[in-house]
Amino acid sequence: MPRRHRRAARDLPAPRREGLGGGAMESGPAGDPDRYHVRRIPGARASKDYRCPGCDQLVMSGTAHVVAWPDRPGGDDERRHWHSGCWNGRSSRGLTRRWS
Repeated sequence: MPRRHRRAARDLPAPRREGLGGGAMESGPAGDPDRYHVRRIPGARASKDYRCPGCDQLVMSGTAHVVAWPDRPGGDDERRHWHSGCWNGRSSRGLTRRWS
């Protein structure tokens, strides 16, 4: 009888968590009391264009950027894609567009 190859537990994908999860927790844009989940997206994984709420310009596909959403129930629906520089300078710049 042929021998079966078993996958090691370390080769299995991690189980999915509820919601988006992951990422670091950071404070929001200037004047916003909420905390935000922040995930940094490498350019190789960025496959769509998005509108940055910090500068109102396009985050082009293939560009490394930041995805942030509020840490509250239903916050997943308010996920936004920011240029890394816009997210890092959010405390001094504020928003050009309404966050929600």
